Amino acid sequence: MTESRRPRVRLRTTLEGVPAYKPGRPAAPQEGRTTYKISSNENPYPPLPSVVDVVAEAARSMNRYPDMAVTDLSHAIAERLDVPVEHVATGTGSVGVLTQLVTISCEPGDEVVYAWRSFEAYPIVTALSGATAVQVPLTEDARHDLPAMAEAITDRTRLVLVCSPNNPTGPAVTDAELRDFVARVPEDVLVVVDEAYLEFVTDPDAPDTLALYREYPNVAVLRTFSKAYGLAGLRVGYGVAHEPIATSLRKAATPFGVTDLAQRAAIASLGCYDELKERVDALVVERGRVLTALREQGWPVPDSQANFVWLPLGEHTLDFAAACQQAGLVVRPFEGDGARCTIGETEANDRLIEVAGGFRRRLADA
Repeated sequence: MTESRRPRVRLRTTLEGVPAYKPGRPAAPQEGRTTYKISSNENPYPPLPSVVDVVAEAARSMNRYPDMAVTDLSHAIAERLDVPVEHVATGTGSVGVLTQLVTISCEPGDEVVYAWRSFEAYPIVTALSGATAVQVPLTEDARHDLPAMAEAITDRTRLVLVCSPNNPTGPAVTDAELRDFVARVPEDVLVVVDEAYLEFVTDPDAPDTLALYREYPNVAVLRTFSKAYGLAGLRVGYGVAHEPIATSLRKAATPFGVTDLAQRAAIASLGCYDELKERVDALVVERGRVLTALREQGWPVPDSQANFVWLPLGEHTLDFAAACQQAGLVVRPFEGDGARCTIGETEANDRLIEVAGGFRRRLADA
């Protein structure tokens, strides 16, 4: 048997600076107690029975390739949003479309501007493209500093990402803020508003991004079926953008990436959104209850317009995550910054409140 040797193939040096994406870990089982995973912003509700039936039927033909053009779903999205179907581009979740956006807009040496901390995939897809990430710190209340982001744009900037509501901190930008910002961005710079958590937004001042896209040809909107629609495991998202941006997005898509199961499930979910909205509304109510409870405990929790809350724990972040894990609760820690906690089942939310209260008391006594 030959001794295994380290491969000598030459890989891209860019990979040395690419951070690894850290997915939420599943909750380890504990004897006598239900454990909960609230680390991945998943919808705690199972798919609607009607959607499950559609997926089961689609599974009968999984030996065939899906429609590469994603025709039916693209038309369904276009009809629902009242946009030209030519302006719709799909991908494997919103992160798939995000990768396509960076691919079509950036070359080595270009710059991508985004807030930080924000979605973990931003630095990854930026680095893989060979572009340079320009990270603009959030404000003290965990919001986008759009004026500072506008100041960060240079002649090398090709793409600006605005995550609203922001993952992992929760606040959304306002319509007035975003309009002022877009008006300052050069016409040759692509502005992408990442709205993965749009359906959970209740703030009346939140932006009308489709109106903004219609007004500004350099604005694109990014959305997903993973969160509110509960299709995270099927990986389907989409972008809305003017041509030639949308055309280029379709060119950059992975061939046959959006499966037939995903396409049919997304169409069915669009058709029964009224039922799904009842679940979204219930999660929004729970979000409000959790925010109120945490603030009453003394936590400086920022407003959240998403399906999660953010605890700014700083140096205590990993200790808090460990306390949650001991209590059968898995949260998403960002070392040195804080923990993101998904709004899940009522019992999971109750346990989060309990653990956070106990942890707060221990900090006060230390």
